[in-house]
Amino acid sequence: MIAIIDYGAGNLKSVKKAFDHLKVNSKVISSAREWSGFDKLVLPGVGAFGAAAQRLNKAGFIELTKEWLIADKPFLGICLGLQLLFESSTESTDIDGLGFFKGKCVRFQQGKVPQIGWNQIQLKKDSKLLDGITENSFFYFLHGYYIQPENEDIITANTEYGITYPSIVSKGNVYAVQFHPEKSGDVGLQLLKNWVEKC
Repeated sequence: MIAIIDYGAGNLKSVKKAFDHLKVNSKVISSAREWSGFDKLVLPGVGAFGAAAQRLNKAGFIELTKEWLIADKPFLGICLGLQLLFESSTESTDIDGLGFFKGKCVRFQQGKVPQIGWNQIQLKKDSKLLDGITENSFFYFLHGYYIQPENEDIITANTEYGITYPSIVSKGNVYAVQFHPEKSGDVGLQLLKNWVEKC
């Protein structure tokens, strides 16, 4: 069973629909009282870093998610769910992220902000998450901030948008992507299928 965290700012319907399409059992959880009966966890998200972190905290998810990550249990962060894994964001300088990865999120200083639409990934290292997915595959992006990890060893793939920035990171059983696989057609479904079956 996959749990999808609902903190009032996620792209939940499309994520749940993607798992339904793959015939994978998933449920949406909106409070810490529902934290049981699952073995994989998804943190989706759109919106502002600070507001999202505050809503996660209010729902009782911050410490539970930190414990899940530290225990190296299967996890997938999507878009803002990737950014929240880091320590901070220049979008909300007074709000802490989950701090699982050292580093911060910063705003694009070039091009149209936010980045909206299809863009490619360039693979930096092999990953089970990307089985059957070729170099330069297109995924759907929607974000105005990008991550700057202190440890580049966690980077699985990069993307170009005026600069080169990390679009997939992983450590152990923790995976996160900057794009929206649930909105990326067949290649996005393949990535989700890989995560469910192989990661």
